[in-house]
Amino acid sequence: MSASLRAGRYGIDAPYAPLGMLAGALACAAVAVFVAPQWWVSAIILTLMAGLYLHTTRRGKFLVWQRLLAAQSWRGDERVLDLGCGRGMVLLEVARHLPRGRAVGVDIWSSKDQSGNAMAAALANAEAEGVAARVELHTADMRRLPFADASFDAVVSNVAIHNIATREGRAQAIDEAWRVLRPGGVLLLADINKTDEYVARLATHGATATRRSLGWRMWWGGPWVPTRVVEVRKPAAVRVPG
Repeated sequence: MSASLRAGRYGIDAPYAPLGMLAGALACAAVAVFVAPQWWVSAIILTLMAGLYLHTTRRGKFLVWQRLLAAQSWRGDERVLDLGCGRGMVLLEVARHLPRGRAVGVDIWSSKDQSGNAMAAALANAEAEGVAARVELHTADMRRLPFADASFDAVVSNVAIHNIATREGRAQAIDEAWRVLRPGGVLLLADINKTDEYVARLATHGATATRRSLGWRMWWGGPWVPTRVVEVRKPAAVRVPG
């Protein structure tokens, strides 16, 4: 992958999920050996689920976001915000498109949501990928962003907003993303569930967002846990003749 992130170390998303799948596969295999051979089917399915999950977290999401970002029309001097940036997979791919811009990431650095998640890990990855000079990190809750209105040309997020436990909290995160987005800017929010909520919440701001699947490379164990992206461009400000 010529333009993908490979020098950094990006961990595993929700690491207990694939571990649980593999533990279940071992348990099913034990039952198959000692009790009922038909349990081999369950063991094989769980093993395949774990393999697909690990593909998504270690390779698939990189390929998908590389294409998502390449499809945007970058000038190269934009200011872009990544909500729940973690160890920087999306953030640093964004930074590659901004030779004169700024890629800003916010996170609460939860290792439950990503193994080894820490600001220091994201900074180390930025150095390894050669984009540290145009990356900025903040410890912040996406429901209360420490930025001025209309201060970013784009806002992105990868499988992060659903970690907010309440519908009200997720709505606050969407409101904040819309608030800090400049007129004419683009919002790209990828998530495994709740994306219908995001579309509905954006509609309260007068925005008509699209929602689509990102395909098998971002299935978290199978097609029953797909990733969808919500995309919308904020209407440009209309200049009123005076």
